[in-house]
Amino acid sequence: MKSTLIAIVILLFSHIVNAQNFDFNRMKSPILFEGDYKFAYRDPAVVYHDNVFHLFFTLVERSTDGGMYLFVAHSESDDLIHWSFPQKLTPRDRNLNYSSPGNIVRYKNEWIICFQTYPTPNFETWGNATSRIWIMRSDDLKLWSEPELLKVKGDEVAQSKMGRMIDPYLLQDGKESGKWWCYYKQNGVSMSYSYDLIHWTFAGSADSGENVTVLFKDGVYTLFHSPENGIGVKQSTSPSMWGEDKYLITLGQKDWPWAARRLTAATVIDLTKNPKYGKYVMFFHGSSEEGAKPKYNAHNNASLGIAWSDDMINWNWPGKR
Repeated sequence: MKSTLIAIVILLFSHIVNAQNFDFNRMKSPILFEGDYKFAYRDPAVVYHDNVFHLFFTLVERSTDGGMYLFVAHSESDDLIHWSFPQKLTPRDRNLNYSSPGNIVRYKNEWIICFQTYPTPNFETWGNATSRIWIMRSDDLKLWSEPELLKVKGDEVAQSKMGRMIDPYLLQDGKESGKWWCYYKQNGVSMSYSYDLIHWTFAGSADSGENVTVLFKDGVYTLFHSPENGIGVKQSTSPSMWGEDKYLITLGQKDWPWAARRLTAATVIDLTKNPKYGKYVMFFHGSSEEGAKPKYNAHNNASLGIAWSDDMINWNWPGKR
């Protein structure tokens, strides 16, 4: 009887602790993973599941021959402060360079992550014309299937005719049940829709930067994207009609040498209804001026950062002045 009472008290206490609001000011730095000459961290994508943050990102590794290898990598945390050592999920192959995870969605009892290939077989700085977008599937967010090409231009369009496309993002339509959108960088942001994530219909393009994230809330779609610098924000009542930016976010860039060159590739997750966090949480990467020097590759010296907001307009971060 006594042991049972003790167990109940422990259980109740654990629920009370878990219900407490997370103090974002516990984080001492906006940098989650800091890049250097050898390694860089870019293009974050995040899903919060079973009280754990699963962070996926591009891990850039400089080779001894001066070229770069890109990987989709994974780390996890239960407190946004302590992160596990990154695990590479994709092979070391410059003819593929799987990278730039867009987001992770739940579909028919499995997880799906979207990402790109970014081939640089001849030491190119940017992924060549064969860059395409892909998905993998998982039951546990750790073990993933083989990549599957997303034929977002339609089944009748051959892979060789699809054109260069990068930076995918998947979104379930906020108003039409069963309909999914894929956003990707091609002629600004291009958009395709599907009812099974296999067969796609092209739906046009709009003016936008790269690394798109789209959230739907209260009848409004909010699109975050990456112009030349900073994070542009558009809003629309349609998932495919986008006008001018509403505003530009640069966070604490003026005080951050690690992001002085460019602040970009933001993704935002909505935890406003989560009793512990209660915020929109943004993950992004910043590139330093040092990394832009000719002796460095343009993809190196990039670090992953974090910020949070109550309204997606006014943002806070560790050490904000």
